[in-house]
Amino acid sequence: MSAPPSLKPPATAAAASPRAAAAPRATALRSACARPARRLQFSASAAVAGASTEMTDDNLGWAERSLEELSSLPDNDTFCLMALSPLDGRYDRFIRDLMPFFSEFGLIRYRVLIEVKWLLKLSQIPEITEVPPFSEEAQLFLNGIVQNFGIDDAKDVKKIEKITNHDVKAVEYFLKQRCSSNPEIAKVSEFFHFACTSEDINNLSHALALKEGVNGVMFPAMIDICKAMCSLATQNSAYPMLSRTHGQPASPTTVGKELANFAARLSDIGKSFLEVNILGKFAGAVGNYNAHVVAYPEVDWPKVAEEFVRSLGLQFNPYVTQIEPHDYISKLFNLFIQFNNVLTDFDRDMWSYISLGYFKQIPKAGEVGSSTMPHKINPIDFENSDGNLHLANGILSAISMKLPISRLQRDLTDSTVLRNLGVGLGHSLLAYKATIRGISKVQVNESRLAEDLEKTWEVLAEPIQTVMRRYGIPEPYEKLKELTRGQAVTKDSMQQFIDGLDIPEEVRSKLAKLTPHSYTGLAEDLAKDIEKLVDLESGFKIK
Repeated sequence: MSAPPSLKPPATAAAASPRAAAAPRATALRSACARPARRLQFSASAAVAGASTEMTDDNLGWAERSLEELSSLPDNDTFCLMALSPLDGRYDRFIRDLMPFFSEFGLIRYRVLIEVKWLLKLSQIPEITEVPPFSEEAQLFLNGIVQNFGIDDAKDVKKIEKITNHDVKAVEYFLKQRCSSNPEIAKVSEFFHFACTSEDINNLSHALALKEGVNGVMFPAMIDICKAMCSLATQNSAYPMLSRTHGQPASPTTVGKELANFAARLSDIGKSFLEVNILGKFAGAVGNYNAHVVAYPEVDWPKVAEEFVRSLGLQFNPYVTQIEPHDYISKLFNLFIQFNNVLTDFDRDMWSYISLGYFKQIPKAGEVGSSTMPHKINPIDFENSDGNLHLANGILSAISMKLPISRLQRDLTDSTVLRNLGVGLGHSLLAYKATIRGISKVQVNESRLAEDLEKTWEVLAEPIQTVMRRYGIPEPYEKLKELTRGQAVTKDSMQQFIDGLDIPEEVRSKLAKLTPHSYTGLAEDLAKDIEKLVDLESGFKIK
């Protein structure tokens, strides 16, 4: 089947091969805002228990290759300078790993994948005699289009879209052009996009992008944060620190225990991601298989659709309109919002501890803290993280609230919103990496911790009045309140009070030895045990 007259195939070998020859690599140095791509390790089928083995997709080697192509562009520095979003400009080097999944290129590639896999599925249905089983050569040809899909291929799709003004139809025409040189496939090329509405293709594309991008890029960064917190907590488990409730001195803790609190909270949220099912639909224009049953009434279309969706490693949603209702995206993003809220809490606490002098920041050679105050070492990483988490949550919240709402059987309002999935995740990833950098730069200031503890002997009022209750001394709380509230309390004044208590001598001796430095309860043990509690193996996964 030849391409429509208005859509002439490219006058190059690209029309006769799965992929056009790669452009020569630029010899110029990479620009300041480009960096070598990190090797992506995640495999949708191998790393996720129970996923279909049909959906290996070169173990995401395609994503790595696309990043290499991007890094080779000769004028990436100009693009970075002119990018409207700072994610694609100033912060490009931090969030680049997300680009293969949530960029326009990524969406086009996923659409190509779905269209090809659907044609292959049709060839396996006995009742559809018009699409007989493909030969091994034809299957290799079709799979090669997907496996070798690159930026130049995506550009070809965009050229077609300039004519069609329809992005999904452009993919269909692109595939017809690419397969025109293969007689076996060309004969059945009209079965590309058979009985599909655009949303059949789009919803599965977004679902795969979320599953692979979140599993492969977002979760590793979130796990790294939890590991860094656990490490910092255990290393500093024994350092006593003055607590502050309502901003005022409170019962002492240890540095490690307060960091362990956050590791426990974040890892607990990580386990909740297992409850999210990434869903897909493939039921036609309004979810009823209308066109399907007219063309082939003898086929069990709901069964075929479920088999197809599950073959991609996704869960099947049988009750839909024209669109999959996106409830799972809301659930997923709400968990990211919750994680981000806890991380914001951590960032602000670290900012406060640095401000109090409890942590020192390790200076970096050549780095400038202030344009006018040479001495400054600012907590910029925690501040950067804080700001980006707010941006991320604003975007993720807007997406989460908007997507489940669509007029009647579908309006188009979800389409433009879905194109921003990577924006909310991008600001989150930027924040996660900033937090990790911040953690790597801090070290405990033991002398400053000791200084504040030595100034706050009044915090011993709590254990003393508690012991007084045990031994039946009347009004213990009121007596300690009179001694300490609004008063300057010293080691000597507290010792004098203890000496006057009518309690056993052995107990008095223990109280006399108590100091703000030693009054930390089980904080040290709790901090040391955090790695036993935090389970990163069973969390931070989407099956």
